[in-house]
Amino acid sequence: MTEENKTNINRAVLAGLNARCLPDEENADETSMEELEELLQTAGGVCVGTVFQNKDTPDPRTFLGEGKVAELKELVGAMGADMVIVDNPLSPSQQRVLSEELGVQVLDRAALILDIFAQRARTKEGRLQVELAQYQYLLPRLLGMWTHLERQEGAIGTRGPGETQLETDRRHIRRKISKLREELEQVRRVRATQRSRREKNEVPVVAIVGYTNAGKSTLLNRLTGADIPANNRLFDTLDTTTRTLEISDTCTVLLSDTVGFIRKLPHHLVEAFKATLEELSYADLLLHVIDASNPEWREQAEVVEKLIAELGAEQTPRIDVFNKCDKCPAEILPHGADIVSISAKTGQGLDELLEKIGGHLDTGACRVELSIPYDKGGLVDLLHREARVEQVDYGETIQVTAVCTPVQLGRLKDYVVSGWTPPKEFWED
Repeated sequence: MTEENKTNINRAVLAGLNARCLPDEENADETSMEELEELLQTAGGVCVGTVFQNKDTPDPRTFLGEGKVAELKELVGAMGADMVIVDNPLSPSQQRVLSEELGVQVLDRAALILDIFAQRARTKEGRLQVELAQYQYLLPRLLGMWTHLERQEGAIGTRGPGETQLETDRRHIRRKISKLREELEQVRRVRATQRSRREKNEVPVVAIVGYTNAGKSTLLNRLTGADIPANNRLFDTLDTTTRTLEISDTCTVLLSDTVGFIRKLPHHLVEAFKATLEELSYADLLLHVIDASNPEWREQAEVVEKLIAELGAEQTPRIDVFNKCDKCPAEILPHGADIVSISAKTGQGLDELLEKIGGHLDTGACRVELSIPYDKGGLVDLLHREARVEQVDYGETIQVTAVCTPVQLGRLKDYVVSGWTPPKEFWED
């Protein structure tokens, strides 16, 4: 790394508050502070110090107590920090006051996550979703961006124009939010069309969900040969990727990777990403990937389950996939019908996982040879629309090789040459 690159890295002091009156999702603790440092590293910054406070109630003005703010300011100066990141959500006024008191930029956890998402978004859809979330976060904080006018409060020529410009900016952002919502609604409509085609073609969808950095992308790469970057850092993959996966020679599914979840994921971020995440509620099966090597896996799994419920997918069949089992003793992991232990890195347990997926989604389809008379040629069109046609030969009759479901075979039983023996009930009037 060059000296120039080193100087461009943000040096941040992390701060957190644990208060009895705050709900769990807004409180800081040792685990969330460690996670905040990992988020900072993912964003490209470095932690140069940490301040933590236990307090009955947050200070309404500065969030942290006066003594802690003074301690924080001293640490910022001593370590040459150019930023303070607070693990808790801050109100716009608290963020503004802290920034004035400390003399450096102050962000909360939500702003840091938004910055990471902005870096990671690659597709047009991903960028739209991140931009919407950023504007929703920015709107109530606009006043803090006009501190140059506040310092001149009462000065001639500042009051009217400042107020007008602030309101102009607010209107501009509201227009942008409205436009972005319209564009994302179009994304939803396109997804709905794609979804109806899949349902028409009876292609099941398997969605991979899980806490960020649990190994979702590694699993998708291992199963489908996809070439998705899979590094050991939070939110390394943001955009949804879908690949075809053959479970057996008669069962093919679409396997879809989704954005990772995390504690205290900003609500407006979940809202913005609903165009992507709503796919979970339409999936035929969820693979909940859990990092078995993480001592906090139970808490992480609970976070994911809450978000799955919030997205309306709690009734979707699910397999709990305990990944990285090569790094922990097998006896500490749960066992059950819809639980499997794997290592996406080494391939251990993947055969069992495919078997369980097939158990949920295999429709009983089979490959058959059909001999269809030319006067029944419309059945070939039906097969192309509803089944998986592999080969068509035109001889004395139309010879078709296709993978068909039992329902389809019920209509075609008179033309099956081999590959399927109709149950007795198919011949009963």
